[in-house]
Amino acid sequence: MPLRLLTFTTLYPHAGAPNHGVFVENRLRHLRATGQADGLVVAPVPWVPPLGTLNPAWSAHAGARPVEERHGITVHHPRYPVIPRIGMNVAPHLLDLATRGLVGRLIREAPGPFDLIDAHYGYPDGVAATRLGRRFGLPVVITVRGSDVTEYPNFPTPRRLVLEGFGAADAIITVSGGLRDAVIALGVPAEKVTVLRNGVDLHAFQPATERGSARAAFGFTVPTLLSVGHLIPRKAHDLVIAALPDLPGWHLVIAGSGPERAALEALAVRLGVSERVRFAGQVPHRDLPALYSAADMLVLASAREGWANVLLESMACGTPVLASPIPGNPEVVQERAAGLIMRERSAAGIVAAARDLAAAPPARAETRAYAERFSWDATSQGQLDVFRAVLARRGRDRR
Repeated sequence: MPLRLLTFTTLYPHAGAPNHGVFVENRLRHLRATGQADGLVVAPVPWVPPLGTLNPAWSAHAGARPVEERHGITVHHPRYPVIPRIGMNVAPHLLDLATRGLVGRLIREAPGPFDLIDAHYGYPDGVAATRLGRRFGLPVVITVRGSDVTEYPNFPTPRRLVLEGFGAADAIITVSGGLRDAVIALGVPAEKVTVLRNGVDLHAFQPATERGSARAAFGFTVPTLLSVGHLIPRKAHDLVIAALPDLPGWHLVIAGSGPERAALEALAVRLGVSERVRFAGQVPHRDLPALYSAADMLVLASAREGWANVLLESMACGTPVLASPIPGNPEVVQERAAGLIMRERSAAGIVAAARDLAAAPPARAETRAYAERFSWDATSQGQLDVFRAVLARRGRDRR
């Protein structure tokens, strides 16, 4: 009998932001494809005040419908208020208050009982999920994905609440070994934490049939670097731009949107490389495979990542990567067929790694073959194992 999951997360795509949290949706889709899990999703979105629509990030969430179907999955989008300045400290409370009524109704009206709450992101989502779990008598498994353990615990109130959520959770999943270490360092028992890395959709992400045509479609005529991610300081697109003066003949395409765009454009002008930098804006997920295929290398210069999905997506399209030497990345890039880990996270580090890889690039078929090791099958089975172990401990095993 399939497990019935109530997936709870603020990181989930919707009509107004189709790329938002797509990695959570992808994992859930592959889990459900096993035929051993079903259920629905509660994906709260921030309530947008009238003036909030002036902020692109807020206005995107205004486009979320209350209920929608995505890939055969019913997704509910209740609104929760976000309070400026103090929002980080009260977000779990507001999430809980804003969703408990809906969750209660969904539980009452469901055709059968839910087995557990599958929560994604430790803060604030995981904290709110454990409170909902206590209220409705459901076990909770939290998946940790990055800043929920690398950033929020640096602040007193969020740290206390993160520890509350981890303590109340029945099990914790991390998407990398580095995040597992970070969770354990917070005092969580090691036996409570399981590493289940993200996979890559090998059907959606594969090399272009005619790479030359893909390059022509994007206007690529010279060696081209690609940097994908939100235009925010943490993604460090500025370091990639700063590397260009020492990479003559190379162009750079930056795919993403965000508040740093004007500053990044100004940096490119200041360094005299603006004619070699193209800002592609937010690229729809369906168009990314062609863009990866057309590029010569993907560069990920981020200051921190949980598990960088863009690395595997690029490799699956045959394009090797250059990744910053931060926890998580060496677990993805383990061989030259995949690409290289920079010696240091700096413009000079990018230049050195790009020159090294360009001097002896792996065959694109080798890069694709490396990515094929990271299917979703093992991850989906690992989730089922964790969920069933939790239910067995609770005396609720339905096998």
